[in-house]
Amino acid sequence: MFSDDDKNYLRRLVGGALVAAVAGENFAPVKPAGAALTQSGGCFVTYKTGGELRGCLGCFTSDQPLYLTVAAYANLSATADPRFAGNRLRAADLPRVEFEVSVLSPLTPCAAPEKIGLGRDGIYVRGGGRSGCFLPQVATETGWSVAEFWGNCCAGKAGLPADFWRSPNAELFTFTAEIITGKIGAVER
Repeated sequence: MFSDDDKNYLRRLVGGALVAAVAGENFAPVKPAGAALTQSGGCFVTYKTGGELRGCLGCFTSDQPLYLTVAAYANLSATADPRFAGNRLRAADLPRVEFEVSVLSPLTPCAAPEKIGLGRDGIYVRGGGRSGCFLPQVATETGWSVAEFWGNCCAGKAGLPADFWRSPNAELFTFTAEIITGKIGAVER
């Protein structure tokens, strides 16, 4: 669990990184005072405008301190998510941008995929040289059942058959996330 100071730092960090990214400028984050953000860890940074996804990239592990990983993916989610190559965030979008920083727990092998906690567990599936993941909040946002969550991850994210998660060849993992939300327009940079 992050302190309120840590969460506010991450909000300012994402705001600064996004403003720099849309301006085509470099961003150099200041090292945080607290120890929690200087430990290594994985994260995803998600941007939305008007409730519509505009970028989401991240990693499960990193050798860098978490604050540097968040800064990197705050930039990459705005500038490098291939799904939005023709619709990148621009300066005019900034007042409407909402974001989530999902700080991830380590991946845990999943032996009972039918028993995951929707809204609590994120999922990662790997097999056949392909992989895909959904953050925990995707299940809540979509209202999918457990089978739909796994099936959509397999088919929509990994390019595998929808029922691949039931295959003995599937490598299945779960993870949790601490989610910090904010609006760029409300962030003091």
